Amino acid sequence: MNKNVTNSTQKGYYIVYLFSEDMERLYLTLAQGVTESTKEEMAKINEEIRQSIQMDDDIATNNNIELGGSTLAKKYEISTAAYIKYEKQLPSEQSLRNDLRRMIDYYEQYIQMKQETTGHTEVDTTNMVEETDTLTFKEIVDHIYQYIKSKGFYYEKEEVTNLFLSLKTKPFVILSGISGTGKTKIVEWFAEAIGATNDNNQFTLIPVRPDWNDSSDLLGYIDIKGDFKEGPLTKIVRNAYNNPTRPYIVLLDEMNLARVEYYLSDLLSVMESRKRENGEIITYPLLTEEIAGENLPLPSNVYIVGTVNMDETTHPFSKKVLDRANTIEFNRVELGYLDFLQELEEMDPIKLDQKSLEANYLHLKEVYDENSDLVKQVTKELVSINQVLELIHAQVGYRVRDEICMYINYNQQGNLMEYEQALDHCLLQKILPRIAGSDSRVRDVIDQLIEFCAFEIPEDTEQPIDLTYAKYPKSTAKLVEMRARLVDGFTSFWIS
Repeated sequence: MNKNVTNSTQKGYYIVYLFSEDMERLYLTLAQGVTESTKEEMAKINEEIRQSIQMDDDIATNNNIELGGSTLAKKYEISTAAYIKYEKQLPSEQSLRNDLRRMIDYYEQYIQMKQETTGHTEVDTTNMVEETDTLTFKEIVDHIYQYIKSKGFYYEKEEVTNLFLSLKTKPFVILSGISGTGKTKIVEWFAEAIGATNDNNQFTLIPVRPDWNDSSDLLGYIDIKGDFKEGPLTKIVRNAYNNPTRPYIVLLDEMNLARVEYYLSDLLSVMESRKRENGEIITYPLLTEEIAGENLPLPSNVYIVGTVNMDETTHPFSKKVLDRANTIEFNRVELGYLDFLQELEEMDPIKLDQKSLEANYLHLKEVYDENSDLVKQVTKELVSINQVLELIHAQVGYRVRDEICMYINYNQQGNLMEYEQALDHCLLQKILPRIAGSDSRVRDVIDQLIEFCAFEIPEDTEQPIDLTYAKYPKSTAKLVEMRARLVDGFTSFWIS
């Protein structure tokens, strides 16, 4: 791309090689960004290019390019002004180079023509968000952490890393903890750091109402006239479906004011239907044509984060909900942190491509094919834990095992945390929330898990436990806290 006219693949015109989805054809194209351009804008520029530039006969200036049947492929087809088609048997290196030089020449001719007719070609860089799809996991996490820090908010880097890995593993995360610990803010700043804001509709906060009792409260309903009335989530889903390269983050604030399994059950079930087809993640319809006028699936670029406070005004979670989410606890309070009162150097957000946050794996076999040793290592630990949990019928199933393996594999790919540190988060988020009760069997399970995580049971539960040599220190600390509460006759992960 010529940076004087285009510095983002989201919008503008540039030269790009496009492969057809079946990998049978390659096209050298003079095309446009599809994310921030309408069909009308793209058609207008295509016509300008075709009418103003005299191209060689072997360069096609029609709409017959064939990329595939997916939504994104169709958008790329519409965005293409001119192209050279190559079959699977590519021409020589010299021919490819010559074709590229010709296409660059036509590109520059069009830029010159625009400059002569309009007097300028410079792009407006006001509030420009840097776009990238080449950052590593580590670079993405580093950026988000530094961005949040520049806003004056204090979160440990490990907390940011954990949130990133959790969303990468499954697009449904629950943030729990006492009120005022920054659960809402970390999601808001996380989203803003990657270019998802309320202004561009990529970040939306939806307050949950106590009277929600089915999915119509969130997705919409048919009124007495037979018209479909959109729910607060439906518009977001439509936007995400029409803009598949952008991540859309939805924050359900105080999501357990109503029973989550009532109003979110349809969405959770559809989320479990995810499968890969022609390189894209698809699902069963979230809304059907009979209800909404079209079959609307749950796009893979929609991420649901819920904040919860566990007190007498809220509802507990069912195992169905816990199985489908990573539950991250925020109870740490640092009142002495006063950097937010100082002048801090501002950081610019990046515009993160959806693929950087999207799940690479939907099934355990995909992880196993890449890293069988890791899957075996994690599974061995979970088998031992399940033997303990079986005593209270709280053992985990295949879904939890698969998602823990995916989380650990992403962590290893990004070299973000040590193996045991990452698995500690998984035990804390996916397994310990399942433990609750008041009888001696619950105490036995907690004691055995403390031994598993830290090798020994503390004799005095009133004294702080030394976690220096614990294998899984975060899980150990939580288990000790849960064990101490048994003196009141009942314990669970949620009581604080």
